[in-house]
Amino acid sequence: MVERIGILVVSYGSRAAAMVDAFSRSQEYEAELYVADKQRNPFNLKMAKEHVVIPSLDSKEIFKFAKRHKEDLDFGIVGPEKPIIAGVRDLIEDELGIPMICPTKRYAIEGSKVAQRLLFEEVAPEVNPRFRVFDPKDYRSLEDVKRDLYKWLDELGNMVAVKPDAPAAGKGVGVWGDHFRSREELLDHFMANFEAGPVIVEEKLEGEESSFQALCDGKHLVPLPDTRDYKRAFDGDHGPNTGGMGSYKDRGDTLPFMNEVDREKEKQIVERIFTKLRGDGYNPELRGIPFYEAFIHTAKGPMILENNSRPGDPEIQNILPILKDDFIEVCLRMVEGTLTSVEVERKATVVTYKVPPNYGGYADTFPDKVKKGEVGTPVVLTEAENLKAKYGDDIRIYPGSMELRNGETYALSSRTVCVVGVAETIEDARNISLEGIRAIKGGALWYRTDIASREHIEQSIRHMENLRKKNL
Repeated sequence: MVERIGILVVSYGSRAAAMVDAFSRSQEYEAELYVADKQRNPFNLKMAKEHVVIPSLDSKEIFKFAKRHKEDLDFGIVGPEKPIIAGVRDLIEDELGIPMICPTKRYAIEGSKVAQRLLFEEVAPEVNPRFRVFDPKDYRSLEDVKRDLYKWLDELGNMVAVKPDAPAAGKGVGVWGDHFRSREELLDHFMANFEAGPVIVEEKLEGEESSFQALCDGKHLVPLPDTRDYKRAFDGDHGPNTGGMGSYKDRGDTLPFMNEVDREKEKQIVERIFTKLRGDGYNPELRGIPFYEAFIHTAKGPMILENNSRPGDPEIQNILPILKDDFIEVCLRMVEGTLTSVEVERKATVVTYKVPPNYGGYADTFPDKVKKGEVGTPVVLTEAENLKAKYGDDIRIYPGSMELRNGETYALSSRTVCVVGVAETIEDARNISLEGIRAIKGGALWYRTDIASREHIEQSIRHMENLRKKNL
């Protein structure tokens, strides 16, 4: 007899839709899903036993929803970073005793880029870029700040990244050569962040990026296969950074431009961070995906760009559809502290997002490409959903920033919907993903056409080969 399991899912975007999908595919358990969502996501509405909209994703409101269903819930899982950083796990576990799969507020180190850098400097200084923290409380005048900033820019030859301490503070991350090309532009960007709190100015690194994610039960660290995210809005890696326009995974654990040594170094680095935070062998406060690490592979090996304390979006969508283990069982083992491994199919996956016309500045940059008549019209997934008859489980359509209104779905302001293609090769997975994306109609949605393209992957391989030659 199949066992009933009640699960609280704190949701925003396609990442949570992928979790809901993974739970619903369980063969061992009957999942009853209670979804606290940022909007009326059509997929989650269809799959949930009960669905509530909490636009702010406020921890206290999520707590109230969980409290109403305390007797029905066996555990909860959180996708978006905001409630994790705010301490939603602490509140629900302490008051209701419902185990939550995400780090506690104390270990949501995504909440402070300064704290991350200081931790890495202590545990793995060789993978930390050179950096300096500029804290408003240390300065009395703008001239003092400017003097120290320019002195640091002299030392690094202007090749820097400017990052606010807190997520989504000020103007966000800015990089020399991409977001500013003069010290005046850099200073404007710096000050917009500085007014919101501490700012890190760190050396700009040259290399190829990978996303490393690891499940954690507090005792064990279980690495998932590496993925490659596409942050830039437009083809050819142009335009502003976004939440991620798509991503790919190869058949194995590494990416085409990586080797096994790179992968082992990534695992060793994260294991050292984990060991430091775990303490005396067991720290359940780290449960979930406390280490979603953005690495950049340089001539000297992998370096850490940043740490996130939750599953990646879109990167977890590359993994969940090909998880061989029952996802509910994986979560239960995380709660028990007995998760020592997970099995993932040896398949390639490609995720492509379709987004609204105002996302990434597209409407301003390419006004001639935006179909004015389509803006604000319903987004129709029917044709894409029908491709399941052709591809079966090798295609997944996960609504993200979408809302169901009077039986029709509309795009909101962020990434609207993603399509996951699964195949034996990256190229075949990409073709499935793109076929699904092209089948989604309405809303004047657009997408990057070069996610996981052969040209981009070959360029990455050549880039890494040249970097390694420099280091010989």
